[in-house]
Amino acid sequence: MLLTARNLTKSFSLRTLFDGVSLSIEPGDRVGMIGPNGAGKSTLLKILAGLVEPDEGEVAGARSVRTIYVPQQDLFEPGATPREIVIDAARAHLNGPGAIHDEHEAEVAADLILDRLGFDETHLHAGADTLSGGWRKRLSLARALASCGGEPDLILLDEPTNHLDIDSIRWLEGLLRRGVFGGTPFASAFVTHDRAFLESVATRVAELSPAYPQGLFGVSGNYSEFLRRKQEFLEGQKQAQQVMANQVRKDLAWLSRGPQGRGTKAKGRIQSSHARMDELEVLKGRNAAAGTSGARVDFNATDRQTKKLIAAKSVSKSLGGRLLFSGVDLKLGVGDCLGLLGPNGSGKTTLIRVLTGDLRPDSGEVILSDPKPRVAVFSQLREDFDPTTTLKDALCPVSDQVRFRDRPMHVTSWARRFLFRDEQLPQPVGSLSGGELARIHIARIMLEPADVLVLDEPTNDLDIPTLETLEEALEDFPGAIILVTHDRAMLGRLATEILALDGHGGTRVFTSLDQALAVQAKSAPDASRGTATAVAPPVAAVKAAPTRKKLGFKEQREYDAMEANIMAAEERLSRAERAMNDPSVMNDHARMASACEEVSEAQASVARLYARWEELESAAGS
Repeated sequence: MLLTARNLTKSFSLRTLFDGVSLSIEPGDRVGMIGPNGAGKSTLLKILAGLVEPDEGEVAGARSVRTIYVPQQDLFEPGATPREIVIDAARAHLNGPGAIHDEHEAEVAADLILDRLGFDETHLHAGADTLSGGWRKRLSLARALASCGGEPDLILLDEPTNHLDIDSIRWLEGLLRRGVFGGTPFASAFVTHDRAFLESVATRVAELSPAYPQGLFGVSGNYSEFLRRKQEFLEGQKQAQQVMANQVRKDLAWLSRGPQGRGTKAKGRIQSSHARMDELEVLKGRNAAAGTSGARVDFNATDRQTKKLIAAKSVSKSLGGRLLFSGVDLKLGVGDCLGLLGPNGSGKTTLIRVLTGDLRPDSGEVILSDPKPRVAVFSQLREDFDPTTTLKDALCPVSDQVRFRDRPMHVTSWARRFLFRDEQLPQPVGSLSGGELARIHIARIMLEPADVLVLDEPTNDLDIPTLETLEEALEDFPGAIILVTHDRAMLGRLATEILALDGHGGTRVFTSLDQALAVQAKSAPDASRGTATAVAPPVAAVKAAPTRKKLGFKEQREYDAMEANIMAAEERLSRAERAMNDPSVMNDHARMASACEEVSEAQASVARLYARWEELESAAGS
């Protein structure tokens, strides 16, 4: 066992985030942590990392366990380069376990970590504040790895996919799935609302919510398995409430008879009756929490029936002498949802501004319907509220009422629609979570009647129930939608057409997200294994091999068979993990011990193979 948390409780002010939560993380685990906004997921992760103390409970782990934490916000010293930042982190490790003994060794360790995460000369010496979201996340990970000498046992990540493009997300998925860095196997736990990421990476999903006993429900398996088991559990909990309610009705009828009509042994039965009443209230509370859906999202349309709202003919645009896109042809009308796909910086936001008439194209033309379509924009560059502004003023800056669909609604009712509590209205927005701030922006956009909805990374910070409600509202929107998102589940569900930008001026149209990703996979090495893509440089251990002139005959044969051997070893590890999670095995001490030993051996085999691959790569490229 790497880490065990027992009976954790944490409150802020008068509000309890969670109470009595217990969680364990074992070698090889990849634990996805989910839950509604405000449930305390990030706080729980910080408690596991030792950055925040719980009010009650304890976190225990072996003294030798090296745990690193990668925060949601990637903050760096202004002007510092990635190499300088990671060297500083390695230098700080000088006095820690496995100490680095001198400045030169700190530099060597930093360079090795950066190389393994795919940093080339260009990115090594760029200002950290100029990096894209994907590179900033790699830098945060590199800095954290340097703090433990590049040999982590457990990596904790808070919302790791926020602000990443799809290629960067797939690179991160590959890194976590391999579970090995520099020959050292590691486990991971991550807070995320990215459903495709959960499906791809998680071996266990844990939801933090008051809907469950002790506030946490965990399932071994991916996100699909979690949803199935969650539904079974909640249905069972509803049935338990019904059974308990029937028993309490009988108890109340018996208690109403009075002392003389109750018969013997009344005292014990009275106590049992009151205990059942208490338990019924607890079940009601849990089931009420389980029945709470996401914010009630319903976009306001102008109800125009124009078939063609926006048309682009051979549109191209350059900025700063760099071609962003060219030859763009498309038509956008009622019921269409155009999904834009491409690496960060490829020009997606610029294309949106060209299509909506905010920017003129360099060549070609954009034709807007007459009268000009009304456009509502949900931008990833969301308006920053003054932290001292109250929630009430942020939702309704003019009066106590908003006007939605030509009907007045008091700000209290409007706030409840977005899951805000009445007592939050006078609070400053500076005290709100990222998800709560995102809901304010959605509330504002819903007040704008629109023909075209533009959503530029709308999913950042939103919890899964609100994401699902947002998707349903967009499906019912009687206008056109332009959607930019790294959330593959949303893009796959909504997009009627995908326009992919390659980051070098080229574009291509696809009829579905699956088709677009399949073409990307064919045109670039497998991103799931951490290898190079058009925008995501390789992890050094598995990048495309250079001309192999330094390998002997036997080494060359070993190298050629390495990928197949690693796949076989990873499949063995998957079988061993499935066996270990089998309930019949978990209930048999001897079988469980054997299963744990098999998982340990399989993990070691995978680690050895990756380390050997690194050696052969180094020899082949030297």
